[in-house]
Amino acid sequence: MAHPVSYEATTETFDSLVLEPRDELVVVDFWGPGCPNCDVYAAAEPGLLSELEGAPMRVVKVNAYEHEALATRFGLHGIPTFLLFLNGERLGKMSQYYGKPYWLGVIRDHLPKAPAPASAS
Repeated sequence: MAHPVSYEATTETFDSLVLEPRDELVVVDFWGPGCPNCDVYAAAEPGLLSELEGAPMRVVKVNAYEHEALATRFGLHGIPTFLLFLNGERLGKMSQYYGKPYWLGVIRDHLPKAPAPASAS
């Protein structure tokens, strides 16, 4: 299986990329050009995603400067900010990038759980 796919969202495409139910975790990365902490995460992203190979998730990137209405819609006050969604429901928020172990831990904690196997009767 490939690692999770990263998409670019606009104000027009956000709802279809993030809020439509898919049984996968959606990590929304609000970033902006010239943001040093955004650049740190962007450099780490390929390695992070390779560690999550096969995970039921996607990353959706939103340029908060170009799509300010989305940042306002979700009450963001700084970037980078990561919002976590599952089947259209907002599960959590991470502000800043605190390094690989923290980021992977939060993501793994929010990944959809596989259904329990049916018991044999």
